[in-house]
Amino acid sequence: MSDAIVAEGLVKKYGDVVALDEMSLSVPTGTVFGMVGPNGAGKTTTVRILTTLVRPDAGHATVAGFDVVADDRRLRSHIGVSGQYAAVDEDLTGMENLEMVGRLYHLGRRRSKARARELLERFDLAGAADRPVKGYSGGMRRRLDLAAALVAAPPVLFLDEPTTGLDPRARAGLWDVISELVAAGTTLLLTTQYMDEADHLADRIAVVDHGRVIALGTADELKDQVGGDRIELTLGEAAAAETARQALAWLAVGQMRTDAGGRRVTIPVTGGAAALTDALGRLAAEGVTVRDAGLRRPTLDDVFLALTGHAAHSTPDPANTPTTPEKELIR
Repeated sequence: MSDAIVAEGLVKKYGDVVALDEMSLSVPTGTVFGMVGPNGAGKTTTVRILTTLVRPDAGHATVAGFDVVADDRRLRSHIGVSGQYAAVDEDLTGMENLEMVGRLYHLGRRRSKARARELLERFDLAGAADRPVKGYSGGMRRRLDLAAALVAAPPVLFLDEPTTGLDPRARAGLWDVISELVAAGTTLLLTTQYMDEADHLADRIAVVDHGRVIALGTADELKDQVGGDRIELTLGEAAAAETARQALAWLAVGQMRTDAGGRRVTIPVTGGAAALTDALGRLAAEGVTVRDAGLRRPTLDDVFLALTGHAAHSTPDPANTPTTPEKELIR
C-alpha cells in the first residue's frame, strides 16, 4: 500500500517559537491517521503545511504524490480541508455556499447543485438549505463547513478538530460519514483532542508534543506503552484515601492517582481480576469502605497524560487562528 501523505523533517518557526521540530509522518492510502496532542503541539501547523497554506522553513512533504511547495497549485484540486473555524460565507445560503465551492472546483452548475443537495441532506441541513448562514447555529455552520470540504470528493481529506462544537448526534453522524469515505478509498488525516474519537476512527495515531511525534502506533499499541489494567475505586469517604493508598502500594506497578475530591483512587496493576479481588480483601481488612470498584484497560486519555505529562490544553499553536480561511485553497 502506497503512502498518500509523507512528511519528512518539517520545521516551522514563528519568531522565537518553534511550532514544528523535525516533524515526520506517513499515512497509507485509504486509512485514517489521527494526530493527538496538547494545544500548541504543532498539529494545526502540520495541517497548514500539508494543505499548502503555510510553507515549511525546512523539510519536505508530499500529498497525493504532489510536493506541497513545488506542486502546490496542482495539489489543491486533490484535497479537501476543514479547519477549526467554519470558513463559510454568512451572507449566502447553505445551498449557495456549497454550490459556490463546486463551481470553484470546476464541477459545473448542474453537478455542483446536485452535490450540494446531496451533502445538505447527508449533514442534516436540507431544511436550512435556503436560509442565510448568518442565521445558522454554531453546530450548523460546522456541519456546513465539513460538507464544503467534501464537495469535490477529494482523495485526501484533512479534518482539523472536526467535531468541536457538535452535539453528540451530529458527532456520531460525522463518524459515520468518515467511515463511509474511508471505506470508499479516501485517505484522512484527523487532528483531535477527543481521545475516544481517535480511538474509534484512526487506524494509526501519532501523539504529538513540542512539534514532534513522540509516540506512534495503533490505539492498542499506544495503550500497551502505559501499562496494563487499572483498578478504579470510589471510597466511602475522602479521609480513607491515604489508608487505601498505603494498603495497596504493594499491588501498584506504577503511580497511583487520587482525584481532587480524594474519594476516587486509580491503581495500575497486573493480574487482572485477581488483583481486584486482592485489593478489595486488603481494604476490607483495613476497614476502608468501598462504594464502587472496577477494572479497566488504559484509555487514550491515560496515554495522552502519560506521554505528554500535561492535559490537552496548553499554549496556543501559532498557526491556530481563525484569520486564514481554509477555502483559500481553491484559487
